[in-house]
Amino acid sequence: MTAPVIASLLDTDLYKFTMMQEILHHQPEARAEYGFKCRNVPDVPLSRFAAEIDAQLDQLCTLRFTEDELAFLGGLRFIRSDFIDFLRLFQLQRKFVSVSVPDDEPDGLRIQIKGPMLQCMLFEIYCLAIVNEVYFRHVDQAAALATGRERLAAKIALLRDFVAEPARRFAFIFYDFGTRRRFSRAWHEEVVATLAREAQPYFRGTSNVLLAMRHGLVPIGTMAHEYLQAFQSFGSRLRDFQRNALEHWVREYRGDLGIALTDVVGTDAFLRDFDLYFCKLFDGLRHDSGDPYAWGEKAIAHYRQMKIDPSTKQLVFSDGLDLPRAFGLYRHFADRAPTSFGIGTNLSNDTGHTPLQIVIKLLYCNGQPVAKVSDTPGKGMCEDVNFLNYLGDVFSLPGGDQ
Repeated sequence: MTAPVIASLLDTDLYKFTMMQEILHHQPEARAEYGFKCRNVPDVPLSRFAAEIDAQLDQLCTLRFTEDELAFLGGLRFIRSDFIDFLRLFQLQRKFVSVSVPDDEPDGLRIQIKGPMLQCMLFEIYCLAIVNEVYFRHVDQAAALATGRERLAAKIALLRDFVAEPARRFAFIFYDFGTRRRFSRAWHEEVVATLAREAQPYFRGTSNVLLAMRHGLVPIGTMAHEYLQAFQSFGSRLRDFQRNALEHWVREYRGDLGIALTDVVGTDAFLRDFDLYFCKLFDGLRHDSGDPYAWGEKAIAHYRQMKIDPSTKQLVFSDGLDLPRAFGLYRHFADRAPTSFGIGTNLSNDTGHTPLQIVIKLLYCNGQPVAKVSDTPGKGMCEDVNFLNYLGDVFSLPGGDQ
């Protein structure tokens, strides 16, 4: 077999562990099913790589957390000792993930992850990183890395020009969010190490826990869509699932990890649930779909409606960003609210080749369909049209029954 894509279970995003801890403590019996989707047309059919991806998953499922890794994770004040004890015994089980080529899509790829949620939820980032790296190993590595280094140097130069502008009320801060769609593990680490060395104090951390540990950075992340989606099946009325998910988060983390994700059923529906209680308990909001300027204005207006000063809350932008887009958003909002920017693919996979737009999303939880609707057409994912229509009706979403 070729070299492993994943060599450490810590080589994933922080929010996988924060969500996993909450599920362990409150829904340990939950079962889940996740599905893979490629949103663009690859230059080379993904079906060609099914066997190699399958072999990489065999290797992934041999890994265990090391004591050094557990010590770093356990040193984060919001990670509890019982969760570390659980991870000490943890090993991914191969029977819960499968790779195949769909009969009706001979150029495509099918990845199904199905079983206990505490097993299945960790597969997502590893699988996406594996698909990416296996795919990009077929291109000229030397040329791609040369292009990547040239473009990274240009980004750092652009950053230096930008920060010479007159100071605004709040500082410019950005993070690496690039694990899931990176060109390769080695290139991702080179990017993060270069930014840690040359882009301080503006580069503040990475979502990748292993790279944070290796390079003395802050690991960044709170929750992802799957966490809120799962609560669509966790016993409350569907209308109450967002409030229920946020309440459980507050009880688990008690002031830590206070950035809430807004677009599982659209920002408007989220803000109707994000009342004064949650506005005060959470530190801010994260944007991941839709027009970021419109989203930011809605967030600021909502805080003002709740009689909360927006300058005391954080706006985190993380949807398809590059540095110029981040600079534009910063200029627009930075005198009214603190902002930060999670930049993913444009940092970890800008090497002259078209990145894969691949995702793995939660489709079913406890045998029931769940959905992500999103503020951007095409970013949602649900296999049950009846449930999607019902969700639209309950939350008065565009296209739902009014």
